[in-house]
Amino acid sequence: MRTRHATRRTAVTMLTAAALTLLPVAGGAALTGPPAHAATAGPHSTASQRDHDHWQGGWATSPQAPAAPFGPNWSQQGFADQTVRQVVRVSTGGTRARVELSNRYGSTPLRITGATVARTDNGASVRSGSLRQLSFGGHRSATVPAGSELTSDALPFRTEALESLTVTLYLAEPTGPATFHLISSSTSYRAQGDHRSDRAGTAFTETSDSSYYLTGVEVSGGRTTGGDGVVAFGDSITDGVGSTPDADNRYPDELAERFAATGKPRSVVNQGIAGNQVTQDTDWAGEKAVARFRDDVLGEPGVGTVIVLEGINDIGAGGTGAVGTPSPEVSVAQLIAGHRSLIRQAHAKGIRAIGATLTPIGGSAYDSPVNEAKRAAVNHWIRTSGEYDAVADLDHATADPADRTRIAPAYDSGDHLHPNDAGYHAMAESLDLSGL
Repeated sequence: MRTRHATRRTAVTMLTAAALTLLPVAGGAALTGPPAHAATAGPHSTASQRDHDHWQGGWATSPQAPAAPFGPNWSQQGFADQTVRQVVRVSTGGTRARVELSNRYGSTPLRITGATVARTDNGASVRSGSLRQLSFGGHRSATVPAGSELTSDALPFRTEALESLTVTLYLAEPTGPATFHLISSSTSYRAQGDHRSDRAGTAFTETSDSSYYLTGVEVSGGRTTGGDGVVAFGDSITDGVGSTPDADNRYPDELAERFAATGKPRSVVNQGIAGNQVTQDTDWAGEKAVARFRDDVLGEPGVGTVIVLEGINDIGAGGTGAVGTPSPEVSVAQLIAGHRSLIRQAHAKGIRAIGATLTPIGGSAYDSPVNEAKRAAVNHWIRTSGEYDAVADLDHATADPADRTRIAPAYDSGDHLHPNDAGYHAMAESLDLSGL
């Protein structure tokens, strides 16, 4: 069992896919059954102390504070004598697995009464004979202090790349508001009472489009020993808004499929948050990118490369306050300074930073002459400054050849901002795997 206090909180207790879009830049390489007792979390470990050796992220998501900007979910009320079951797809496989749970934004200690992992069958059902109990410091239950995160004990559990796993948590005691991820692109299931060991999904009669407490599934014993993992870091276009739910069609999912198709799967994890901004916190879309980068990228095991696709919300939401608290307007200089901070943080940990150009906004709610000029200026800097190690020209990959300020009609989810499945596929196809 591994516990750590989140750096963001004070702890308590313990598109047409035209050309290759990875471009060389100046200064960068050219690219074409334990006892059922409770465990109490002990002293925390920092990101630099984590036992990352040979572990890689199979799946991950960024934790968010409880909020309901687009309609009801389970985060604000939390859980009491309920079981929550969540399905994730791992990008790479191994012979051992462990899960990370987050109480980063909880106001009280989180009691995990019990947890299981299994191979997914269909919906909330799991495959017969695959269900295993998770343990925490040798115990079936655990307490996660407010502001902290907890990783389960390593479990012998063979997984294959692109395999779907089901993680189930039984929460007997009232949790209070829940740390969650708003847009999970996969369905979560809830049942009344203790159904953590159910194979069938019939008891899970409630569903949600968000995920709760679960922030990572890590694997070891696979084909690689770590150090080559990829983190996709960004906003809603990384998070997969506009893609088909439960289909794993976000661009990082598609990128993982490309690696797997070569016979050499690699860790690809998605640390996108819809609505996230580079330069400023929001009341529902997470901490600013320059702050959360430490946990969401540097805190991931086995990372070698980060793809940064961030900034369109700084441009489009600045001064509008379309959802939640109004955000001050952000200048191009401020946005570039934020990107430079991300690059410095990555390089300080030996991680390669790939800058992704901002995708088109023409015809969307963000469209204006001022915003388009800012987007063009930021993209010009990403393409020409040489400060990123390489460039992923996702603007070029998704733009309409007839009007490059707009997303191509075939790639448009309908809001003229977010790609659809075909658009996310084009984004992933445009990346040069050898440059990652």
